[in-house]
Amino acid sequence: MSIASDPSDVAAEGAVARVAVVVVAAGSGTRLQAAAPKAFVGIDAHSLLAHALRGVLAVPRAQVVVVAPAGREDQARTEAEASGAAARVSVVTGGATRQASVRAGLSAVWSDVEVVLVHDAARALTPPEVFTRVIAAVRAGAPGVLPVLPVVDTIKRVDADFVVTGVDRSDLARAQTPQGFARDILDAAYRSADREYTDDAALVAAAGHRIQTVPGDERAFKITGPADLERARALVAGAPMRAADRRPAGARVGIGTDVHAFGGAGTLWLAGLSWPGEPALEGHSDGDAVAHAIVDALLSAAGLGDIGTHFGAARPEYAGAHAAAFLERTRALLAEAGLVVGNVSVQVQANRPKLAARRAEAERTLMAALGGAPVSLAATTTDGLGFAGRGEGVTAFAVALVHPL
Repeated sequence: MSIASDPSDVAAEGAVARVAVVVVAAGSGTRLQAAAPKAFVGIDAHSLLAHALRGVLAVPRAQVVVVAPAGREDQARTEAEASGAAARVSVVTGGATRQASVRAGLSAVWSDVEVVLVHDAARALTPPEVFTRVIAAVRAGAPGVLPVLPVVDTIKRVDADFVVTGVDRSDLARAQTPQGFARDILDAAYRSADREYTDDAALVAAAGHRIQTVPGDERAFKITGPADLERARALVAGAPMRAADRRPAGARVGIGTDVHAFGGAGTLWLAGLSWPGEPALEGHSDGDAVAHAIVDALLSAAGLGDIGTHFGAARPEYAGAHAAAFLERTRALLAEAGLVVGNVSVQVQANRPKLAARRAEAERTLMAALGGAPVSLAATTTDGLGFAGRGEGVTAFAVALVHPL
């Protein structure tokens, strides 16, 4: 049974949906230690499912299929009705496994849908921009798309409580949802699946398709245990919203400056990019004055100290580290404080390298490390005046906006 089973049911909304979002909400939530299935546990006055639907329904005209536990279908319909967009929400009954539940959801997707997203209701605070990034990548031709976050902690392989070795985290990432797919590819992968996979990206990859990644978001963490639920409650309670535009109140601005001299070993790293043939900058890490100025601006805005507080010479794990390590860890610190990056603007003062030709590439690199937050980069010389004008090094000034999650 469903609230809506055909595209004609939403004709009043002005267009037939081409995107569908399957919201998997059929889990029991045993580890949450709650009396109700996980999706129906309250974060505030609203359940995980209700919060998840807010992000999902921000996708214009998308069909939404909620996969509910057996016996909870009516409660899921009530949540859909409360969302104000019940006309484009269907409810189906889940299966014994996550894969069986997704398969049930796919059976209710309208025939004209071309892009399907699969999203866990347990990632209830996932912001709409993650959905936007995933859909855009699928529409650009990717067979499958996975939002990811970098692994910022040092990883160790252990045996019997003893460290065996360190693990290189440079090619590791934390997978999130929504995961997006071309509809025909996802359907075919499910028809051919011969075992259970950890997520839909793994299932589609096993069918022979390459999975593209896009930046995820710290707010899209999975609510699994009681500590996760308390984190979600704190974030929701600490993010007052203006009814007029539903944007977070309490934005904060910070500034940051960094200076590094030429004379380091190896290759120049600046604005997150390698610059072969240019003299390297001195520093405990890679001397990337742009990245370091951004870090100081973000920490200043958040009231969390400065770059020396968190990344000083006493932290050997940051020796030689590049921009991504600094920016991703800073973004995590902000998230722990209930904040998210709004945007960043940077001006570089240097005679070299010439940034103009790679400005867009640098902005994309810095944006990815900041979870997709906009970054604008400008460069100037100082007409031969001062430290930068004499060609002795690079100065960077950054202004950053942060706001509550």
